[in-house]
Amino acid sequence: MNRAGIRLIVGLGNPGPDYEATRHNAGFWLLDELALDYRGAFRLESKFHGALARITVADRDVRLLKPTTYMNHSGRSVSAVARYFDIPPEQILVAYDELDLPPGRVKLKWGGGHAGHNGMRDSIAALGSRDFWRLRIGIGHPGEKSQVVGYVLGRPSQTDGRAIEDGVRDAARTIPDLVDGHYQMAMNRLHAGH
Repeated sequence: MNRAGIRLIVGLGNPGPDYEATRHNAGFWLLDELALDYRGAFRLESKFHGALARITVADRDVRLLKPTTYMNHSGRSVSAVARYFDIPPEQILVAYDELDLPPGRVKLKWGGGHAGHNGMRDSIAALGSRDFWRLRIGIGHPGEKSQVVGYVLGRPSQTDGRAIEDGVRDAARTIPDLVDGHYQMAMNRLHAGH
């Protein structure tokens, strides 16, 4: 595992106002929080199929990317930015909604599969690697597999929404550690108390 810090943070979601407040856009919520915290401004970049912002964290340049493709084509955007800025997979963090974690619980994970998440499946395929960092933002599970699509594309209840926002804020606080390559420290901080 590379000690180099994170240089690209990708939030997975669907573009447009209809999806903004949906559970599936939890990755975008994190990027909006970071842009606010570090005074970054997103600009639409057609060559990257996404909205890109540049922020400075711990004296380092970090790029924030919100793909403007739909979720199942996210990889096109991720790989375009990674190639252009010459960022290897191990310096990429992808934040996305996770059904298998309760709302607001956030886990940092290295590598692995896509666990049925279309945005992750496409990102792994486009990068040609599973070896990147993932930030799984818990949104809870509807209980029935048949209800998953409607659930992820729906808005969380007020309570769940607040829990997810709290989780996103907790995650945002670990970004300096991640940019410095202190992954274990970030993990300990995020996973503590759960």
